[in-house]
Amino acid sequence: MERKEKNEVREVECSDRFCPWHGKDKLKLRGRVFEGEVVKKLPGRVAIVFERMFKLPKYERYEKRRTKIYARLTDCMKNEVELGDRIEIAETRPISKMIHCVVSKVVRKKEGRE
Repeated sequence: MERKEKNEVREVECSDRFCPWHGKDKLKLRGRVFEGEVVKKLPGRVAIVFERMFKLPKYERYEKRRTKIYARLTDCMKNEVELGDRIEIAETRPISKMIHCVVSKVVRKKEGRE
Protein backbone atom coordinates (compact mmCIF):
# COMPACT_ATOMS: atom_id res chain seq x y z
CA MET A 1 0.00 0.00 0.00
CA GLU A 2 1.40 3.38 -1.00
CA ARG A 3 1.47 6.16 1.54
CA LYS A 4 0.39 9.60 0.37
CA GLU A 5 2.12 12.68 1.71
CA LYS A 6 0.32 15.92 2.57
CA ASN A 7 1.63 17.77 -0.47
CA GLU A 8 1.18 14.90 -2.93
CA VAL A 9 -1.69 15.50 -5.36
CA ARG A 10 -4.15 12.63 -5.69
CA GLU A 11 -4.73 11.24 -9.19
CA VAL A 12 -8.52 10.91 -8.82
CA GLU A 13 -10.51 13.86 -10.16
CA CYS A 14 -12.52 15.61 -7.50
CA SER A 15 -15.15 18.35 -7.73
CA ASP A 16 -15.26 19.05 -3.99
CA ARG A 17 -14.48 22.71 -3.36
CA PHE A 18 -13.25 21.96 0.17
CA CYS A 19 -10.69 19.37 -0.95
CA PRO A 20 -7.21 20.25 0.42
CA TRP A 21 -5.59 18.95 -2.79
CA HIS A 22 -7.99 19.81 -5.66
CA GLY A 23 -10.56 22.27 -4.34
CA LYS A 24 -11.31 25.77 -5.49
CA ASP A 25 -11.20 26.99 -1.87
CA LYS A 26 -8.32 24.75 -0.81
CA LEU A 27 -8.35 24.06 2.90
CA LYS A 28 -5.07 24.48 4.75
CA LEU A 29 -4.26 21.53 6.99
CA ARG A 30 -3.07 23.14 10.20
CA GLY A 31 -3.23 22.52 13.91
CA ARG A 32 -3.65 19.16 15.55
CA VAL A 33 -3.77 15.77 13.84
CA PHE A 34 -5.98 12.95 15.16
CA GLU A 35 -6.03 9.26 14.37
CA GLY A 36 -9.07 7.11 15.01
CA GLU A 37 -11.49 4.47 13.82
CA VAL A 38 -14.39 5.31 11.48
CA VAL A 39 -17.69 4.58 13.25
CA LYS A 40 -20.10 6.41 10.94
CA LYS A 41 -19.91 7.34 7.26
CA LEU A 42 -22.32 9.92 5.88
CA PRO A 43 -22.36 11.81 2.56
CA GLY A 44 -19.55 14.34 2.83
CA ARG A 45 -18.44 13.50 6.38
CA VAL A 46 -17.23 10.73 8.67
CA ALA A 47 -17.22 10.29 12.44
CA ILE A 48 -14.15 8.87 14.14
CA VAL A 49 -13.68 7.67 17.70
CA PHE A 50 -10.43 7.43 19.63
CA GLU A 51 -9.57 6.72 23.24
CA ARG A 52 -7.52 8.94 25.52
CA MET A 53 -6.36 8.71 29.12
CA PHE A 54 -7.88 11.23 31.54
CA LYS A 55 -6.30 11.83 34.96
CA LEU A 56 -8.50 11.86 38.07
CA PRO A 57 -6.47 13.92 40.56
CA LYS A 58 -8.66 13.02 43.54
CA TYR A 59 -8.03 9.29 43.17
CA GLU A 60 -4.57 9.63 41.59
CA ARG A 61 -5.59 7.33 38.77
CA TYR A 62 -6.34 7.44 35.06
CA GLU A 63 -9.48 6.44 33.21
CA LYS A 64 -10.13 5.79 29.54
CA ARG A 65 -12.41 8.26 27.79
CA ARG A 66 -13.67 8.17 24.23
CA THR A 67 -13.79 11.20 21.96
CA LYS A 68 -15.91 11.45 18.81
CA ILE A 69 -14.97 13.92 16.09
CA TYR A 70 -16.64 14.63 12.74
CA ALA A 71 -14.48 15.32 9.69
CA ARG A 72 -15.07 16.35 6.08
CA LEU A 73 -14.79 13.44 3.61
CA THR A 74 -13.73 14.75 0.22
CA ASP A 75 -15.04 13.32 -3.05
CA CYS A 76 -11.63 11.95 -4.04
CA MET A 77 -11.40 9.85 -0.84
CA LYS A 78 -14.99 8.64 -0.45
CA ASN A 79 -14.23 5.26 -2.09
CA GLU A 80 -11.10 4.69 0.03
CA VAL A 81 -12.69 5.11 3.47
CA GLU A 82 -15.06 2.49 4.93
CA LEU A 83 -16.44 1.67 8.38
CA GLY A 84 -13.81 0.23 10.71
CA ASP A 85 -10.82 1.77 8.90
CA ARG A 86 -8.21 3.66 10.89
CA ILE A 87 -7.78 7.15 9.39
CA GLU A 88 -5.91 10.34 10.11
CA ILE A 89 -7.70 13.68 10.17
CA ALA A 90 -6.16 17.14 10.33
CA GLU A 91 -7.58 20.26 11.88
CA THR A 92 -8.61 23.12 9.60
CA ARG A 93 -10.82 26.19 9.68
CA PRO A 94 -14.46 25.63 10.66
CA ILE A 95 -16.43 24.24 7.71
CA SER A 96 -19.76 23.92 9.52
CA LYS A 97 -21.15 23.80 13.05
CA MET A 98 -19.70 20.35 13.76
CA ILE A 99 -16.95 19.93 11.19
CA HIS A 100 -13.54 21.46 11.92
CA CYS A 101 -11.35 18.72 10.44
CA VAL A 102 -10.74 17.04 7.09
CA VAL A 103 -9.65 13.46 6.30
CA SER A 104 -5.99 13.49 5.31
CA LYS A 105 -5.12 9.80 4.79
CA VAL A 106 -6.05 6.19 5.48
CA VAL A 107 -3.63 4.68 7.97
CA ARG A 108 -4.90 1.09 8.01
CA LYS A 109 -7.77 -0.77 6.35
CA LYS A 110 -10.20 -2.85 8.38
CA GLU A 111 -9.16 -6.48 8.88
CA GLY A 112 -10.48 -8.70 6.10
CA ARG A 113 -10.56 -5.94 3.44
CA GLU A 114 -8.04 -5.37 0.69
